[in-house]
Amino acid sequence: MQSLLSRDSVKVALVVNAGSRRGQDALASSEEMLRSAGIEDVRSYAVHSGEELETTLDEVAADKPDLLVIGGGDGSVGAAAARIAGSDVVLAVLPLGTANDFARTLELDQDPQTAVQQMLEGKIINVDIGRANGHAYLNVASFGLSVAVTEALNPRLKKLIGPAAYPVATLQAYRHHRPFTARLEFPEGDHDTVELDDLLQVAVGNGRHYGGGNTVSPTASVDDDLLDVYAIVRGRMRDHVSIARLLRSGHFIEHDHVHHVTTSAVRITTDEAMPVNLDGEIVTETPTDFTLESNALHVAVPIRSRAGRLDGPPPDVQS
Repeated sequence: MQSLLSRDSVKVALVVNAGSRRGQDALASSEEMLRSAGIEDVRSYAVHSGEELETTLDEVAADKPDLLVIGGGDGSVGAAAARIAGSDVVLAVLPLGTANDFARTLELDQDPQTAVQQMLEGKIINVDIGRANGHAYLNVASFGLSVAVTEALNPRLKKLIGPAAYPVATLQAYRHHRPFTARLEFPEGDHDTVELDDLLQVAVGNGRHYGGGNTVSPTASVDDDLLDVYAIVRGRMRDHVSIARLLRSGHFIEHDHVHHVTTSAVRITTDEAMPVNLDGEIVTETPTDFTLESNALHVAVPIRSRAGRLDGPPPDVQS
């Protein structure tokens, strides 16, 4: 698989959430490292708000760089991916968020400078993206408890305790959760329609990690042409504790209170419209059509990354 530096010339757009000192430092050091590697055409963009990020990414995508380096959390990475999916632009990730789940899936180092070096010395792979009512996501789309967790994850809490904010917010959300019913229909006919009652959460995973390092399932991959669908049924506290202990490995899908299937498309309806969380951002609501776009995104990863191992290289980046 071809590396970035094997190309004759590379036009790079470097977009970084510079609202923190860490982001400002990452922007400066990343630009310096890119130029030191012999890349002359580097255009840097410091963004300080969600609105500015959206506007900047629209501008960058229209300019069609060879490489878009996005520095931020999973929400910023997903916003960048949505704009370049299906194009020749390669995405690279600077992990600057709280969870950095897509970076984990790609097996990138959590240190931004090391991640840049891995990108420069690494390879380019192709990965799938999921869509929920047409909106792109990389890791997991979910509704139920996860939405309440997202609402409890205020910026102050994340800044104060970092990744530990996730279990704290989960406990807060759990206290006020109301169970719900969901109907799952499979347009490809690969599964029978199922209606599930008394649910805690439903999630549809495209990638491997979510929620600060939890694993969608033991076999989940960002390039397997499959969505992992799981629904957690409300149980006793001991059941939820048992499931929580298995979240890191993904083996929670084997628990009696978890319904799990894999598919390429599913339509999910609920009795009342429920907000749907895409990679940490509440974007749409039920009923929701979940679909998969195979090999839709080119991504720079470390040379030894196992992400993208199920596919060959994208046709337009072969050496």
